[in-house]
Amino acid sequence: MDDLKYLLIEYAKRYETTDFLATDPSWFMHQVDGNRNRETLAFIASCLSYGSRKQFFPKIQYILDCSHGEVYDWVYYGRFDKDIPDDTKRCYYRLYTFHTMNTFFHALKDMLTEHGTIGEYVRRNANDGYSAIVAICTYFSGKGIEVIIPKDTKSACKRVCMFLRWMVRDGSPVDLGLWSGYLDKRTLIMPMDTHVIQEANKLGLLKGKGASMAAARKLTARMAEIFPNDPLKGDFALFGYGVNH
Repeated sequence: MDDLKYLLIEYAKRYETTDFLATDPSWFMHQVDGNRNRETLAFIASCLSYGSRKQFFPKIQYILDCSHGEVYDWVYYGRFDKDIPDDTKRCYYRLYTFHTMNTFFHALKDMLTEHGTIGEYVRRNANDGYSAIVAICTYFSGKGIEVIIPKDTKSACKRVCMFLRWMVRDGSPVDLGLWSGYLDKRTLIMPMDTHVIQEANKLGLLKGKGASMAAARKLTARMAEIFPNDPLKGDFALFGYGVNH
């Protein structure tokens, strides 16, 4: 265990740098000014972050371009209706039609209208990483956008977990830490996808190939043994291990 611990600590240190941003969707939230814009764009970017980065990066960039960097106002005032109209026949990205995206933006607009920001909604409805996932899934459940945001926490909720990492972890050149005042980074849950599962299995941190919330919590507990004050440093560590093995 000691050898594995030192290896993962070294990889986390090596890869949690500003250089990491260049090929990661977290890059987008660093391209806008103001916490409301950063938070809103981060949420949208996380929701689009699946499949090939070469394919989904331009889809996030389109939103950044349409909003001229004022993403919060673009959603809050419904300006997205012009750029991403309600159209069931046009594909926006993979399983997301223009209709799906338009419905998603209307739901997000409702959240911003009711609570001011995504962070304020989470602050009112969650007190740790897991309850924050539940709160986000619950708000968007039943709105016809389960393909974007899971309706519950049976799955690993990878993109929601990644968004929470961006929002909560402070002292990072990658993550923003905007919510560090009311959510403890020690309670965050590892963003888990097929790649993370593969690397975790290779290292003996997990057994099994299913991307469930139970598996994500098990992996988080293992990472807490190595990074007790900040388990999601393990996300960078596994990325580094994957690059090098």
